[in-house]
Amino acid sequence: MSKVAIISDSNSGIAPSEAKEHGIHILPMPFFIDDETYYEDKNLTQEQFYEKLMGGCKISTSMPSAGSVTDLWDELLKEYDEIVHIPMSSGLSSSCETALMLANDYEGKVCVVNNQRISVTQRQSVLDAKELAEMGKTALEIKEILEREKLESSIYIMVDTLTYLKKGGRITPAAAALGTLLRLKPVLQIQGEKLDAFAKARTVKQAKTIMIDAMKNDFANRFKDPEGKRMHLEVAYTYDLEAAEAFREEVKEAFSDSREIVMNPLSLSVSCHIGPGALAIACSRKIPELTS
Repeated sequence: MSKVAIISDSNSGIAPSEAKEHGIHILPMPFFIDDETYYEDKNLTQEQFYEKLMGGCKISTSMPSAGSVTDLWDELLKEYDEIVHIPMSSGLSSSCETALMLANDYEGKVCVVNNQRISVTQRQSVLDAKELAEMGKTALEIKEILEREKLESSIYIMVDTLTYLKKGGRITPAAAALGTLLRLKPVLQIQGEKLDAFAKARTVKQAKTIMIDAMKNDFANRFKDPEGKRMHLEVAYTYDLEAAEAFREEVKEAFSDSREIVMNPLSLSVSCHIGPGALAIACSRKIPELTS
């Protein structure tokens, strides 16, 4: 049986301690903050990031260098036969395209998965990959399964402030000013590779209702599974843990869900574009090979 290593990046929200527990390898994502380079979960914690973000620092995202990627691959191939590398969505970063190009030099030993996931749905893909590897699947088989399932997920995100969408050029200053005046709480969606507008709410309460209703509709109509028996259900957030815990309880009640709903911070690569105070609900369909 081939020995397969599983790699992802910190956009998955998998912390170093969790990665170690599961035997997964995580590349830290780099950030430029006031022209200095920081690495998520290495010399940049969630707390430090938000302190700098809300303090007005200039923050931009980057991607792991080609050298850091191939150095990790080369090191792991001393111990493993094959590698499955799961970067963030190709629609949100060029890191996937770069990894695919680099893998061409590895004679099929490195399989890069382009399954268009981010944050908690990317995390689930990584955990699924690890379980598939433990079942004896090859790197290529794991890649094919994850890419087959790539659109079987949804994320809805409520943005608490329009400031950071304006900074990132995703909305115009005039739209941001009007939205702030009207105290709008936009709801965004990620289905596949793009971050798109979904709805506008006047209050946090209304935004949460919109997200929960949208997820229920996805369960019933997209996934043909109204009770969510074949679905993973997750909650994510930026900065405000207390608000996130309250939202998780609302989600549990809305879905009459007795299982523990996974809750993680949104990755910092998403957070820098939407700012603190965001709440998200996400789902991904359970992989048939892992449920039979």
